[in-house]
Amino acid sequence: MARILVIIPAYNEEATIVSVIADIRAAVPECGIVVVDDGSSDQTAALVREQGEAELLALPFNLGIGGGMQTGYKYAARNGYDIAIQCDADGQHPAGEIMGLVARIEDGTADVVIGSRYVADSNYQPSLVRRIGKSLLSRWINLFIGGGITDTTSGFRAMNRAAIAVVARSYPEDYPEPEVLVILHKHGLKAVEIPVQMRPRQGGVTSIRPHGAAYYMVKVGLAILIDIFRSYAPVGAKQ
Repeated sequence: MARILVIIPAYNEEATIVSVIADIRAAVPECGIVVVDDGSSDQTAALVREQGEAELLALPFNLGIGGGMQTGYKYAARNGYDIAIQCDADGQHPAGEIMGLVARIEDGTADVVIGSRYVADSNYQPSLVRRIGKSLLSRWINLFIGGGITDTTSGFRAMNRAAIAVVARSYPEDYPEPEVLVILHKHGLKAVEIPVQMRPRQGGVTSIRPHGAAYYMVKVGLAILIDIFRSYAPVGAKQ
C-alpha cells in the first residue's frame, strides 16, 4: 500500500487545527500527518504538540504558504512517502475526500490530482471577486498546460513521487497553487481534477482580501508568464 502523508500548512489556526487533525486521523488512520507551523503567534504549535497525533515542523518565522508547503514536501521526499496531500488548516477541506484524490494517483490517472470546487454541483459559494479571479486564472493557465483545470487555486491536492521531487526542490513563494501547475507541466507531469464538496472556512481569516484581488491576479499572472519561458533542469541534475 502506498505511504501517504498529509501536509497541513498552518499560520495562526488555533481555532481549527485540532479538529482538522482529528478528522484526518479518523478518515485515513494509516496516513502520516505533518503540520508545518509557519511562525504562528498564537497557540497553533502548542496545540499540535499537546494533541500528539501529527508531526510538527515549527518554522522560526513566517515564510508564507510557499515556504511552508516546500518544507512539507521536502519532509515527504526525505521520508520516502509515495503520495503527499496538501490540506488546509482552516477546516475547508473534508478529510473524507482524501482517499478520492489518492485513488486517482494510485490508478495512474495523473501525477497531480486537484480537489475542485467547480466541476460539479457544490455548496461552495465563492464571492464575485473570487469567481472572476478563478475564471481568469484558469483560462490563462489552461492556455499553456492543455486545459481541463477549473480550480487552479485549490489548495486541496495530491501529488505522486515524481511531483513531490519537483516541488521539494523548487516551489513558488507567494500564492503558489496556480503557478506550480505550470512548473509541473514543464517537467512533463500531468494534472487532473475531481469534484469535492468544500466546507466554509471554520476559523481564522483568509489571506486574500477583496481589495488585494487585483494585486493577486497581476502578480500570479506575471509569475506564470516567467515560468512559461524559464528553463528547468531535470530533477536530480545539479543546478
